[in-house]
Amino acid sequence: MSRNSKKPLAVSLATATCALLGTTTASPVIAQEEPVWEFNTALLYYGESDNRVEDISLNVLAQRNFVDDRILTLGLTVDSLTGATPYGAIPFDGPQTFTTPSGLQVRTTPANEIPLDDTFFDTRYAVRGSWQQPLGRMNTFSAGLSFSGEFDYKHLGANFKISHDFNKRNSTVSLALAVARDDLDPEGGAPVPLSAMLDVGDLCNRIGDVDKDVVDIVAGITQVVNRNLLFQVNYSFSNSSGYLNDPYKIISLVDSISGDPLPRIPTPGIAGPSHQYLFESRPDERTKHSLYVQTKYYMNGKVLDASYRFMTGDWDIDSHTLDLRYRWPLSGGNYLEPHFRYYTQSHAEFYRPSIDWWISAPILCFRRLSPRRIRCHHRWPQVRLGNRIRQ
Repeated sequence: MSRNSKKPLAVSLATATCALLGTTTASPVIAQEEPVWEFNTALLYYGESDNRVEDISLNVLAQRNFVDDRILTLGLTVDSLTGATPYGAIPFDGPQTFTTPSGLQVRTTPANEIPLDDTFFDTRYAVRGSWQQPLGRMNTFSAGLSFSGEFDYKHLGANFKISHDFNKRNSTVSLALAVARDDLDPEGGAPVPLSAMLDVGDLCNRIGDVDKDVVDIVAGITQVVNRNLLFQVNYSFSNSSGYLNDPYKIISLVDSISGDPLPRIPTPGIAGPSHQYLFESRPDERTKHSLYVQTKYYMNGKVLDASYRFMTGDWDIDSHTLDLRYRWPLSGGNYLEPHFRYYTQSHAEFYRPSIDWWISAPILCFRRLSPRRIRCHHRWPQVRLGNRIRQ
């Protein structure tokens, strides 16, 4: 094969598949057109039975290609979430009453039903932007910013990536860094971990706003196997620190013999929970490692995309994700893409569906007559508690 006949291999493969991988492989220098905008939109609907979580998500991606392989990418996501989500308490053969997250009302769950918070509603807006440009002939650099906001959550992040082509541009190695700061302002304030759910209006176990920091590092290699086949392997490291609890999740305090939730007597004249519940407690730091493998096969306009991810970490959560997509081109630049995804994971080392009374230490509060303040005394059991956590 002559030298000139090798050029279409990298060019056609990059056009057919590399853009779908989310990475751009520098192509040979050719005559470039004026900058143009390209737009991608997607509408996603997700729904669960029994009036559980319902999600409608709109994604808009805009990309402008400038001369000299410079690329500007802008994205917008709008999510609308409604429905009912579990409190985390166990079902019981009698009714259960809970104080709402605001601490200003109570809600009752009928007997033998999973306790659900049916006030669940949120709208999330997320914007992101990135700039990519070559550094020399064989290197590419990109940087980006991201922001998202919800009713009680704010995210601000930055990311950087550098990649290097070699082996006649058939191989690419990359290194990426992302940092983020998440601020959480839960309704009623974030509860102290392992503190008890209290009467309506009693917020002495709340600590207000909280935050967490996240650092992600990803190293990977992309390899052109032949004209139609592309292969990618990534290793990623992630560290999170700060407030990692779900401030709205609770755990039932149960009788160690019968397994039934322990009853609680509210203060006379004040509504409150019918049983004893503790707010969950997770460690304040988490480290994750993951290995990701992806391959794309081009078949006369059709693209088969298969990937597998294994994730583990110091919370002893192991997960496996298999993802398959098949892109079928239609007329007018449209396409149909069936998608199959399988996911499974183990539970965290500290996971408990409930907690026996003898290892609990509910929060004790009392009011001083002068000055009018609330003092809270905490006695913590040496355990970590939480509900199931998604990777």
